[in-house]
Amino acid sequence: MKEFVLVATAVILSLAAAGAIVRIAIGPSLLDRVLASDVLLAILGAALAIDMAVNQHLNNLMLLVALAVIGFIGSVTVARFVAERREQNNES
Repeated sequence: MKEFVLVATAVILSLAAAGAIVRIAIGPSLLDRVLASDVLLAILGAALAIDMAVNQHLNNLMLLVALAVIGFIGSVTVARFVAERREQNNES
């Protein structure tokens, strides 16, 4: 049963990662690409969490926290950049 759950989660995460990579490649706007990269980071974090749960260790915990912080800071930075850019376009 444990192996079935592991294979099922691997397939689901792989399909989700493929969808996110497609959105990064063809996303019509910068915000679509940023959101897809944030989703890809979340998928990677989920894979790390599943690995820790299956193997019963906490070796990847710091990497998981670092991924979450990098994803958050990156998303906020791009959102602020896009907001400032839109304000400049509205003024002209």
